[in-house]
Amino acid sequence: MKNKMSRGEFIRLGGLSLAGALVSDVVFANDFLSENKKSKEDTELMKKLILNNDAKVTSLLNKPYDPSIRLNSFRTVASSITVMAASMCNSESGFYKSEILVEKINEAIEVLLKAQYSDGTLDAGGNRQSPPDTAFILEYICPAAAILKNSKQKGLDELKDKLKKFILNAGEAMITGGIHTPNHRWVICAALANINSLFPDTRYIRRIDQWLAEGIYMNEDGHYAERSGIYSAVIDKALITMARLLNRPQLLDIVNKNLTTYFYYTEPNGDLVTVDSKRQDQFMDLKVTNFYLQYRYMAIRTKNPMFVQMVEMIEGLSTFAADILSGSLAFFMENEELRKQIPAEGAIANDFEKFFALSSLARIRRGKVSLTLFGGNDKPVMIVSGRSSNPNFLMYRKGDAILKYMRLSTSFFRMGYFSSEGIVKEGNKYILKETKEADYYQPLAEEFRKNDGDYKLSESPDGRFWNKMDFDSRVKSNVKKQTTTIEITEDNGILNLDFKVEGPPNVEVTIEMCFKEGSNVTGAVLDEKQNYFLKSGNGELSTGADTIQFGPGKCEHLNVENLDSEVYTYHQGSLRTKGEHIYITGFTPFYHKMVIS
Repeated sequence: MKNKMSRGEFIRLGGLSLAGALVSDVVFANDFLSENKKSKEDTELMKKLILNNDAKVTSLLNKPYDPSIRLNSFRTVASSITVMAASMCNSESGFYKSEILVEKINEAIEVLLKAQYSDGTLDAGGNRQSPPDTAFILEYICPAAAILKNSKQKGLDELKDKLKKFILNAGEAMITGGIHTPNHRWVICAALANINSLFPDTRYIRRIDQWLAEGIYMNEDGHYAERSGIYSAVIDKALITMARLLNRPQLLDIVNKNLTTYFYYTEPNGDLVTVDSKRQDQFMDLKVTNFYLQYRYMAIRTKNPMFVQMVEMIEGLSTFAADILSGSLAFFMENEELRKQIPAEGAIANDFEKFFALSSLARIRRGKVSLTLFGGNDKPVMIVSGRSSNPNFLMYRKGDAILKYMRLSTSFFRMGYFSSEGIVKEGNKYILKETKEADYYQPLAEEFRKNDGDYKLSESPDGRFWNKMDFDSRVKSNVKKQTTTIEITEDNGILNLDFKVEGPPNVEVTIEMCFKEGSNVTGAVLDEKQNYFLKSGNGELSTGADTIQFGPGKCEHLNVENLDSEVYTYHQGSLRTKGEHIYITGFTPFYHKMVIS
């Protein structure tokens, strides 16, 4: 929105009616719509979409659905309907008016109708009779229905009727059904907007307004509540759908801000920074292709050179054909805006330094060097969806040479990895700091004692374990504290790191660097478990012509097992990933300086 927000403020768009757009947004929309009418179609892209969609249809026909196998997710079935409908209804496709596809789409729709419950929902994985998962299915089915609705091909009445039956049944679930997570609200709203565009019903609009009345959260960093690459792409797509189909262009202001943020979160090779996510993708590899349709729509609509550059970059990725071209034709056919040529080339500077204070995340780009600093985990750190808990505090790239992450762990009461309590920025220096506390406990006072010893099962105040000890009634003693401070100074892509770990003496300290698997390592010693130790001097990591230098090293112990904390090791779990692992080790009080370049 155009009004200033205070830190952490909610963007509230509640109770918006179809006629409730802000005047400035209406002008914004009309200006661009009037110019976009003159835009030519991107015929070359459309040819590629048709060609790749036809190839996908061929693969679907060569791998028919086996009705004897019970599915636990129906997105692949829904996607196949969309892909086949697009080729069947596109006059340039090799499958145009294909009777075989009519038959196959009918079979696929029957699968969905058979699986659909009387309340209109479908199952998805462990989610039983799930309204939001059904909404994700409608993301595919409604564009297919729109394409078929406009088709002049004969003999499609039965197919159209089946789609209508499925959609209207699902619509009842969308009107009354509940959700699990923040993004589900907007996915359901988008589904309702899609259904309403096909089969108008005021009940759909009322339900959309009921969800929108809760407000769409976005902080000053440009993040939605889940701070997730997966779900930001989902929400942006949903808001674009609502803006477009319900004539609510003010929703695009939010999309604009989030897409701007993800410009800075994108690596030159299309990888997304996910370390600060509060959902499952904080430990996943994601590509920016998830945002392609969103960037393209907004580039055409706003002519923002940043978005234009993102479209061009994504179209140049090696994964573009598989991720986008093979399954997106239907969305271009259903939304003519996407078919238009994007404006002139984007010209955004490749060098930047961007600090996202609310996320405690910094992104810096200096030519071939791209780096990420992170210190924004939720406290206390908990391993659960909805909370940020990734221990990676530094990621560094120089072309194809990639430091996937740097972590620090100590043996202090086996409390695991360093997890900074935010980031303080002082000029070109970033300061990360954490204090861990571990306690001992005194005998219970007389008034809390029980003859049978059957005390309350409770969590220890330091969060390390549970026991029938009634910890809340005990006095803490012999309290131990450990403070870790990491100061990182950046100068034209060169990092100077200063580590300080202070507290009880003789605690093992381990700095862990994980480089991209298959990289060539020199200067470090390899042990029998394929771990490298940088014992002194400098090390070098190379991939092709690109290199990263790091050091000096230090090696005072070789214990690099169980760095994750008791939370993981008790369950035989680990956060260790694939890659070339290099360690620097010492004991407290630990003071070490090193350079990465």
